[in-house]
Amino acid sequence: MSSLERNLVRKEFNRLTPRPLGPLSRSSGPRCKRDFKPISYKSYFDEHVDIKIPESEDTFRVYVSGFQANPSDSLLLVLLHGGGYSGLTWSLFSKCVQELCVCRIASIDLRGHGGTVTADESDMSSQTLAHDVGQVVKALLDQTGHHDELPPIVIVGHSMGGALAVHCTVLLQEILPTIVGMIVIDVVEGTALEALQSMQSLLRGRPKSFATLEKAIEWCLRSGQTKNLEAAKVSMPGQLKNLITSKLGADEVDDSESDQQASDDKPAPRRLFVSDDQILEEAETNEEEKAEPVSSSRLDPPQSDISNSSVKDNEYSWRIDLSKTEPYWKGWFQGLSDLFLSSPVQGKLLLLAGIDSLDRQLTIGQMQGKFQMQVLPQVGHAVHEDSPEKVADAVATFLVRNRFTVAKNMF
Repeated sequence: MSSLERNLVRKEFNRLTPRPLGPLSRSSGPRCKRDFKPISYKSYFDEHVDIKIPESEDTFRVYVSGFQANPSDSLLLVLLHGGGYSGLTWSLFSKCVQELCVCRIASIDLRGHGGTVTADESDMSSQTLAHDVGQVVKALLDQTGHHDELPPIVIVGHSMGGALAVHCTVLLQEILPTIVGMIVIDVVEGTALEALQSMQSLLRGRPKSFATLEKAIEWCLRSGQTKNLEAAKVSMPGQLKNLITSKLGADEVDDSESDQQASDDKPAPRRLFVSDDQILEEAETNEEEKAEPVSSSRLDPPQSDISNSSVKDNEYSWRIDLSKTEPYWKGWFQGLSDLFLSSPVQGKLLLLAGIDSLDRQLTIGQMQGKFQMQVLPQVGHAVHEDSPEKVADAVATFLVRNRFTVAKNMF
């Protein structure tokens, strides 16, 4: 077997083998402290822009990528997150898909989520959210010089965002007539409506606050919200706000990184000793930190009574109170299968975490060839976070096959 073949086999094995969430086993040596430090979005997107909607006080945050590297008429992927998430949930996927095909990315923080600020955050109806998406995309394209001709647009949505993607393809035909496709990830009408019956109970079971962003990331991983540590570290801060400063957790991460970068750019401190074989005092401090034992509580699952702690001890809470959006839940999903099948867009892809969630209507439509479907096993509900490479591969294949764009790097 050649070295190239060995590398391909090793790469595929690493992708398919799940990583353990807990500590190392006893046979593998001493227990290690997992790193739950949050990371910035800047490794995945070029920048974020705040889009101000004309004739309103609303400002929507959009994470963008590929606008400078690709032509102005190249494909635009509009990414819509699920309820409670933010545009940062698409971070790893965005980086992966742009390595496979030519496209530009616009990942939107929806009303009431992330860094978006609107005058009325209580209106979460599908019509309002779809109208928001249309205005944001139009304003974003106007800023990049698309005053007359719009590029081809494919809307990609997960969970609530998947339902919203379907509504957008129907409601935005006049505002965005160049929507050519949609990709819906892990949401089906029947299954979603059944899940709503236990949604309030599920929300009550979550911690209401966290002491630090690191604790929130640890909970995200151990609770199964995502199985991917890297995804949790970049996505979770966008779902939380500081109870003291009301600042978005993701903004704090960016500020901290900027401060660190500024510190790194400063001249190096003067050496404390002249001889190169002498040990610096600063190094002694670092060795003491390394020798500090790992607390056993660090490895324990998050405690349920964290929500009852004081604000002083728990600095971060959820950016949006999802329980208050209950009046709109059924409106997101009722009639979704009909809308999906009758949508006028050219290409449709349904990505699911399991085949058992497919209802009768969609089963018939899939057999009639009205849409493409792919099932990704061994992933949770946050499919695009758990396995961003596989989702990017499926999406890029769909886009190239339908000639919405072209492949890159011999994909």
